[in-house]
Amino acid sequence: MATLYVENFPDDVYDAIREQAKKDRQSIAAAVTKTLTSHYPTKTELKRREAVYREILKFQAKKPLSPGPHPTAQEMVREDRER
Repeated sequence: MATLYVENFPDDVYDAIREQAKKDRQSIAAAVTKTLTSHYPTKTELKRREAVYREILKFQAKKPLSPGPHPTAQEMVREDRER
């Protein structure tokens, strides 16, 4: 695993990270690693996201099972109340 050394890090940001690490009961290094990995996805994560996006596009392109027009949620609630 690589080592990261940062010079001239802003004190207020460091304090915020230290407080968050304390709340999460973890080290400052673990808090920084967690933050960086959540904001900078790896190539594998980007490929996974692309695959999910393609699945969403396929789903959106499918024709509905029944022809429209469909009632709105408001119309369905009104109809149900009138029963």
